[in-house]
Amino acid sequence: MNLTGKDELLIEILRRDARCSISEIARQMGVSRSAVQQRLTKLEDNGTIDGFTVVLSDSYLESQVRALIMIKFPPNMRAQVEHGLAGLPEVTALYSISGTFDMAGVISAGSTAQLDKVIDRIGSLKGIEQTMTSIILATKIMQ
Repeated sequence: MNLTGKDELLIEILRRDARCSISEIARQMGVSRSAVQQRLTKLEDNGTIDGFTVVLSDSYLESQVRALIMIKFPPNMRAQVEHGLAGLPEVTALYSISGTFDMAGVISAGSTAQLDKVIDRIGSLKGIEQTMTSIILATKIMQ
C-alpha cells in the first residue's frame, strides 16, 4: 500500500486520539472535511485502517492483575484453542511462539481471585494440554 504524506498524517492524528472529530482532523491537516472523510474511507477500504481502539490509562492498567500464560496443545487443536481464547475478554493478547509451548497469552483481571478463575477457564478449554502462568509484577519498557 502506497501511503501519501497526508495519509500518514491522518494515521498519526488518529493514533494520538482515535475519537478526534473529522472537523478537528481537517483543521490539523489543513484540508476540507470531505477530503478527510474520503481519505479515511480509502484507508479503511484498502485495509490500512482496520478499526479504532481505546487506550487505557496507566492508573486503570495498574489496578489490574496481569499475567503471562504459556499454553500447550496438539497441532490439530490450534483453531479450536484460538477460538476459545478469543471468547475470553480477559485475554488481551495472544502470540504464536516457538519452543516447549505453542502460545503465549496476556491475561488481565481485577483481582488475583478473578485471575485464578480465568486461568482455570483457560485450562479447561478443549484441547489444552498444559499451561504455565507468571504474574506480571511491573512493566519496565513499553513502546
